[in-house]
Amino acid sequence: MFRILYARVQYCIFTSVQKGMKRMEFTYFTPAKVIFGKDCIRKNPSAMAGLGKKALIVSGHHAAKATGALDDCIAALSANGQQYEVYDKVTPNPTVDVIYEGAGMIESEGCDFVLCIGGGSPMDAGKAMALIAAQKIPAEELFAGHYTMNVLPIVAVPTTAGTGSEVTKASIITNDAAKTKSSITFEGIFPKVAYCDSRYLGQLNHKTQVNTVVDALSHALEGFLAKKASPVSDVLAGTAIRLITPCLKDLKEGTVTSEENDQLLLASTLAGMVIANTGTTAGHGLGYSLTYFRHIDHGRANGLVLPALFRFYEKKGVSKLYDALAFMGMKEVREFADCIDGLMGDRETFTDDELKQYTEIAAKSGNVKNGIIPVNKEEILSIYRDAFS
Repeated sequence: MFRILYARVQYCIFTSVQKGMKRMEFTYFTPAKVIFGKDCIRKNPSAMAGLGKKALIVSGHHAAKATGALDDCIAALSANGQQYEVYDKVTPNPTVDVIYEGAGMIESEGCDFVLCIGGGSPMDAGKAMALIAAQKIPAEELFAGHYTMNVLPIVAVPTTAGTGSEVTKASIITNDAAKTKSSITFEGIFPKVAYCDSRYLGQLNHKTQVNTVVDALSHALEGFLAKKASPVSDVLAGTAIRLITPCLKDLKEGTVTSEENDQLLLASTLAGMVIANTGTTAGHGLGYSLTYFRHIDHGRANGLVLPALFRFYEKKGVSKLYDALAFMGMKEVREFADCIDGLMGDRETFTDDELKQYTEIAAKSGNVKNGIIPVNKEEILSIYRDAFS
């Protein structure tokens, strides 16, 4: 059965790329050196040997130690004769204050490169710290986009199969001034090296693994349905979706195997390569307020709104939507909604006033303008209401 599905999906990827061949003007860029496999850090310390003399290791307080990733990184740095300091105060959805504190530590401790360990939050925080420490950007100008390529070298070690930040040029930071999450996006913060070891995923609790995998799936789906999608990104997106889909049953039941963790981590990295070039769409733009105001995990927020976004696309007759569904072995949006809803469980409730407030914020987001079709303010509200009616 899986071979039949595999052949069908490969055909869908091929036909999708054929359609994309009509738009042969595109760019694709991914400079990160990706080293994938079990024990890859200890086996390949030389990959970061030339990046600097002293690293600031950026992580949360728990995951880097619990997974063994911190010990692996310290062993590799020691093998290279490199020194290090540890900043382990990164919280989920890191704030501007956190990244400036870390950037200050880079300067005070004389660090000359950054090594990020964790999910999206430590990796995004570390990227921002590397930028701020090199360019001395005032906090009020952080999101203005006036950056140069002068950024401290970055090494990324993902401990979840979700964000793909190890291969992206984006750092998503909680922006209290705008009451949302804002993005620093430019090529200077691509990591130089990404170490991807699926062993670290074995320490994730069930809720976190569900949310992070849904995040990776949303990256692949949104990237495939983005205005900036290209034949190259479509191939990567289709492959990522195909890798994730067979794991969803075990993901729901909490019985993911080590082999499936390999697939999921690879899919997450591929999906990161997709959005590094396509960006995300309304799925993320609508999800940010759920995270900012209600502290809903980022991946879960995406999963809560994606089925409603796809129903909107269905009503608008977006033909490429069905190519995306075919990658999952599905023909209808209803099948996708049932699958995602089964992973999400009971949904949070929102008042209409809350949804109207979120709509005003989402309408200003660049994500909603990047979809395969534009979404206006009235349509954003209708998608929110559909998701949480």
